[in-house]
Amino acid sequence: MMLLGLFIILAIVLLAPFSVKRIEEELEIFLFAMGCIAVTVTSQWNLGLIEESLIEPLRITLAVFGAGFIFRILQKPIAHNVNKVVDLIGVKFFAFLLIVSLGLLSSVITAIIAALVLVEIISCLTLERKDEIFLVVLACFSIGLGAVLTPIGEPLSTIATAKLRGEPYLAGFFFLMQHLWHFIIPGIFTFGFLGMAIAPNNRQNKPGLKESRRDNIRDIAIRAVKVYFFVMALVLLGKGFKPIIDTYILKIPYHGLYWMNMVSAVLDNATLAAAEISPAMGLLQIKSILLGLLIAGGMLIPGNIPNIISAGKLKIKSSEWAKVGVPLGLAVMAVYFILLIFIR
Repeated sequence: MMLLGLFIILAIVLLAPFSVKRIEEELEIFLFAMGCIAVTVTSQWNLGLIEESLIEPLRITLAVFGAGFIFRILQKPIAHNVNKVVDLIGVKFFAFLLIVSLGLLSSVITAIIAALVLVEIISCLTLERKDEIFLVVLACFSIGLGAVLTPIGEPLSTIATAKLRGEPYLAGFFFLMQHLWHFIIPGIFTFGFLGMAIAPNNRQNKPGLKESRRDNIRDIAIRAVKVYFFVMALVLLGKGFKPIIDTYILKIPYHGLYWMNMVSAVLDNATLAAAEISPAMGLLQIKSILLGLLIAGGMLIPGNIPNIISAGKLKIKSSEWAKVGVPLGLAVMAVYFILLIFIR
């Protein structure tokens, strides 16, 4: 009965945000409530869990808050100088630098701020709409990959590190970087080279994509609070879903976990990480889960935070994103699967 209840909770967590608009708008509160229910159903409430759920979100929340203020200060200089830099180094090299630098920096400035910087820069470019959409999708793939390298990069990396902090992995700040950099860094540069190849030779003086509204100080504060409750909810969900992980997911081989996580294209990858990762898993299983979530998460707009921010602010349609993201994501999934087999 307990496992049945958890499966019902899991189904509600994964499907309700797509069915009820109010839940989609208040996702953090919804996930927090479902996390509390999951922990209650499995009778796992204790002071240690409460302390962990209160403390674990602090680091990424402070990073999002601080980086948000720094970005607000730099927002105007960025806007005023984008096209000067483009004219100086050319559109193709600029596209490469944009994609690679945001991917590498996202684990430090967070995926959220990296996406906001992307939106600001794209809004200032004067390229064809289709060219700018291609650059946005490639950059979001890059940001999604790069942000996993530290626990402050995105909620997925925060929750993965938290769940692996104990024995046998004793995951610290650089645990994910240590085990994933040889997959992540080449991937970021590959997206950069693709952007360079696709970008036009010159600026085209077209209207392109434009940001719908710039953030103010209130937006920065609200975003940080939402991140705090989102990560708190993931901690509770991860604890609540532990019986499902122990009973079923631990038995799935690494290649099954990898391809199973293509559902990350339409479901939040941090929530899936909370429901799947366990310290009882082998390292190859953990790598497969994370890489499957990260790559598939770039295929469609709901897959990860950078996609949602960029598409929302730049008014990119789901069909426009999918035309680029789905074939690209499938090709990258195939390449990384081969790498997992031979590199591990």
